[in-house]
Amino acid sequence: MKNKLIHGLIAASMLVACNAPQESVDPIEKQVNELLSKMTLEEKIGQLNQISAFDENAMAAMAKEGKIGSILNTADPALINRLQKVAVEESRLGIPILFSRDVIHGFKTIFPIPLGQAASFDPELVKECAAVAAEECSAYGIKWTFSPMVDVAHDPRWGRIAEGYGEDVLMNSIMGAVTVEGYQSKGVAACMKHFIGYGAAEGGRDYNSTNIPENQMRNTYLPSFHAGIKANAWTLMTSFNDNDGVPSSGNKHILTDILRNEWKWDGMVVTDWCSTSEMITHGFAADKKDAAMKSLNAGVDMDMVSNSFLENAEELIKSGAVKQSVIDNAVRNILRCKFRTGIFENPYCDESAVSSACYKPEYLDLARKSVSGSAVLLKNDKNILPLSAKKIFVTGPMANAPYDQLGTWVFDGEKEHSITPLTALQEVYGSNVSYKPGLTYSRDKNEAGIREAVAAAKSADVILCFVGEEAILSGEAHALADIRLQGKQTELIEALAATGKPVVTVFMAGRQLCIGKELEASTAVLYCFSPGTMAGPGIVDVLSGKVVPSGKSPVTFPKVTGQVPLYYCHNNTGRPVIGNEVLIDNIPLEAGQTSLGCTSFYLDAGWEPLLPFGFGLSYTTFEYSDLQIHNYGATVSSNDTIHVTCVIKNTGNFDATEVAQLYVRDLVGSITRPVAELKGFRKLAIKKGNSAEVTFDIPVSNLGFWTKEQGYHVEPGDFKLWVGTNSSCTQGEGLSFTVK
Repeated sequence: MKNKLIHGLIAASMLVACNAPQESVDPIEKQVNELLSKMTLEEKIGQLNQISAFDENAMAAMAKEGKIGSILNTADPALINRLQKVAVEESRLGIPILFSRDVIHGFKTIFPIPLGQAASFDPELVKECAAVAAEECSAYGIKWTFSPMVDVAHDPRWGRIAEGYGEDVLMNSIMGAVTVEGYQSKGVAACMKHFIGYGAAEGGRDYNSTNIPENQMRNTYLPSFHAGIKANAWTLMTSFNDNDGVPSSGNKHILTDILRNEWKWDGMVVTDWCSTSEMITHGFAADKKDAAMKSLNAGVDMDMVSNSFLENAEELIKSGAVKQSVIDNAVRNILRCKFRTGIFENPYCDESAVSSACYKPEYLDLARKSVSGSAVLLKNDKNILPLSAKKIFVTGPMANAPYDQLGTWVFDGEKEHSITPLTALQEVYGSNVSYKPGLTYSRDKNEAGIREAVAAAKSADVILCFVGEEAILSGEAHALADIRLQGKQTELIEALAATGKPVVTVFMAGRQLCIGKELEASTAVLYCFSPGTMAGPGIVDVLSGKVVPSGKSPVTFPKVTGQVPLYYCHNNTGRPVIGNEVLIDNIPLEAGQTSLGCTSFYLDAGWEPLLPFGFGLSYTTFEYSDLQIHNYGATVSSNDTIHVTCVIKNTGNFDATEVAQLYVRDLVGSITRPVAELKGFRKLAIKKGNSAEVTFDIPVSNLGFWTKEQGYHVEPGDFKLWVGTNSSCTQGEGLSFTVK
């Protein structure tokens, strides 16, 4: 590396750090400030500019002039090194480029989508998956990933529900934070997204507006981002949506008042793709100059792709519309991130090592474990699983779909490395496995294949039918108005069931679907959220009994699309369901207007979901008993930590793992509180016939909420607490306690 200036800054800062007292400036801060003092205005503005990879010669010219802070959309290590060489060795100051990529649930080795990883209820597993993804992409020179997405999502019509951790605040907070830690432990900058409220897009339509009031924003949508900030996330991305009329990329309240002033965060804010210039389309900015001014003054540091800052920042500073200090602070945040990733010291990747950096056996083993650990058993009549039948017939469009099993937002995973369920079954059961696809892809409406599958299935002992969604049906810009199975997949399942043979249906999808008919027609149902490279071996581990399923759903399954948004932690309303409501098929003729039950329900769909949040069966059964609050009894103070125990007995015939879930309800508040909130979960391995005591230590301070008048606080009053196998446990008696 020729750049002596940067080496001199690093060496000087390290020398100062070694000899300085403890209260001295952080060595990275010293390096940032010294470098900033040497930069021209043009070089500073260049750092604010992120481009998408295009013509190499044009990018090299920009890099030499210091006009690029970051490049996204290339995973070519040779190109990355060539461009980095220009930036480091030919530009005046030698500031390296930060190469970025959408590495959402794996780079080459693809893990289950984040929604699937959440189903594991295993933060350590999720952290390990992120670390592997970072190891692989870092080997290619990519040091910044646009993940994790921690948007709380209550509407499965929204295709991007696949990228997050479901409907629960605590789940998004915990899984988002460990994902940050996993990436950054390997020197890859994590990016918390999308700030803020994107998961509440109207109608589940991507990019759509939101109208989230401050109380709800603070209690539902901000906590998962705050958790990531406390985990030291180095970057954050604004969202596409406007909330209450203000687009996120121009929202000073969230980007400066909250993010900087309240949370004291020193990371880098980047816009989503062109979201600065899209404020023109929103009707919030007159032109790119106006958009750049509003975005910079709001607190954005880097402009993704729109060139709004590059084209207008200098003129905005000269006119006084943007202060020089705004630009300097933005550059500090960008440089700080670059120093944290280590690219000043090691700007190049080893091109000769990339082929051996990915698909390592230990990575594939982890991917396999993540599939089996996140598979959710929804039904198992007659204990048909684990498989004991000799003749197995395999069918369905997802049985042998190596590309589609990878799921959404996969740019670098290769289908050639996928092991499909069909392949894995053939490896385990050999010639006992026969196969007809039935349907060739998930949207297929040709019923000729169904007839062939039904005919072939009649000679089998058990039918395994793999259905779900192609990868293209979920993710960004892939919203659905109807979340039933596409094509003729339902007809395939029903036709197979009509043979009288037991049907095990395995779903592989990017969201929860409305599967009431399919659940009823099937003998057993296993649900996997787009499981990735090792889908086949991981699923077969569960079907065969090598792994006893322990996954739990991180989302509520609706009966019909018209029920959404549907989520467990809703408010009670003044007229909640009481259980004697009359549904549409039971309405007497000429019934009185108020005779059906004046409560909050649908005449045609009732009030209950198909399956509750946290649901997931096992090959064994568990019995919960002896729920107790220790150390304080029934009255606690806001400074206490509640010690909760519960005994769980494995009453079945398999050693297994159970996910115990603790829920709390604040019965009366200065604003209405949800009927239940997940406040903790634990995984316990329990041998058959044995019992284990699960313990939770819940700080009373975690039971608070935010209001405009008092900020975050815990209010005195009565609470209820439950521990159970899913959120439906909150319909039981539970324990009562009082905060004084």
